Amino acid sequence: MFKENIKKTIHLSLPMIVGQIGQLSMSVADNIMVGRVGTDTLAAAAIGNALFTLIMVVGLGISMAITPLAAIAAGAGKDRDCGVVLRQGLIVNLLSGVFLCGLTFAGAESIRFMNQPEAIVKPAILYMQVLGFSMLPLMLFQSFRQFAEGVSFLKPAMVITLMANLVNIVVNWIFIYGNLGAPALGLTGAGIATFSSRAFMALLLMWVIMTAPSLKRFDPSLRYRKIDISMIKKLLTIGIPGACQYFFEVSAFAASSVMVGWMGTQALAAHQIALNLASISFMVAMGISAAGTIRVSNAVGKGSITDVRAAGFSAALVCAGFMASAGVVFVLFRYSLPGLYVSDNAVIEMAASLLVIVAFFQISDGTQAVGLGILRGITDMKIPTLITLAAYWVIGLPSGYVLAFQFNLGIYGVWYGLLISLSASALLMMLRFHSKTIIFP
Repeated sequence: MFKENIKKTIHLSLPMIVGQIGQLSMSVADNIMVGRVGTDTLAAAAIGNALFTLIMVVGLGISMAITPLAAIAAGAGKDRDCGVVLRQGLIVNLLSGVFLCGLTFAGAESIRFMNQPEAIVKPAILYMQVLGFSMLPLMLFQSFRQFAEGVSFLKPAMVITLMANLVNIVVNWIFIYGNLGAPALGLTGAGIATFSSRAFMALLLMWVIMTAPSLKRFDPSLRYRKIDISMIKKLLTIGIPGACQYFFEVSAFAASSVMVGWMGTQALAAHQIALNLASISFMVAMGISAAGTIRVSNAVGKGSITDVRAAGFSAALVCAGFMASAGVVFVLFRYSLPGLYVSDNAVIEMAASLLVIVAFFQISDGTQAVGLGILRGITDMKIPTLITLAAYWVIGLPSGYVLAFQFNLGIYGVWYGLLISLSASALLMMLRFHSKTIIFP
């Protein structure tokens, strides 16, 4: 039976993994194309992306509340309730998108006060402000994507995300380098490409879901009968803690980028490369985590605690196996992978050393991601949020600061702190899932 659960998890994970990697590949393309402009430009992208991601993940966390609620309704056979979840989720997500857009625009100015190299400050601010406008199409896309995941309608979002990569690359080529008569905007051009690709994704996925014959029974329309306050409360009860979870984790990584920025542009460029490469395997973990959420939520809807545990632990096992393999790849290709981003030998050497640390925290990184996903599947949010806060801000980040600046380990001390954070989070998340789903005789 456990083998069957693993097969189901892998089958469900694959389109979401491809979709997650498709989204990340847009960031990878941005970094590679921006890196050709120069090390300072790549460093500006690093700080701008770190701070924008800090705001963006709040929106992502809020939007993810749609998936477990839709999946629980689908598992219980309450098809029409899935459409209610989507419509009320759109209200929550779009209002959140407007707020986060404004927050991004204003928050970009904080880069001036972070003691970063002068050459990167203005480009990073403008880049982050352009990215802020992409929050609205992103939240629209997330609303329909999370609904689609909840009702296991997975392939369209994957295909659309892959198509959006072409849009992103073409618009990057036009506006970063100034082709087809357009001005050469450098890093700002990459921001314009991000907005364009997200608008493309949102509008196309919205159209596909609202017109798909197989989804008619869920009523994924914009025909509002009322503003359902009780459903909005459920969405916020899951979404706000979810946003906090992502915020605590990503803010720790953003804080690490700020600390590394104190060490100079070469260190920050190496940090960005290692973080970007680590994000590739993490996107696979996120896909498996999303599959875990869906399968656990479906089991909750059916009222089977045995299936809940089988779905959760099979997702954790699948993810651990993949992440261990990814760690081996990072070690074997630690010098050639950074060379895809820059030609600066000092940056490549530093990034290669960081990839060894990345290899060590792969299993922990994947396990904590799945842990959050399967706990979301049983709508357990408050304690996992506190675990995330403690793991990153009480344990890991202070450890990284002490190792970097008191023990003079520099950038490597910061990354050892991240390793400690992820390991603590992984252990505590899985213990929490076990305790919440344990079957007493």
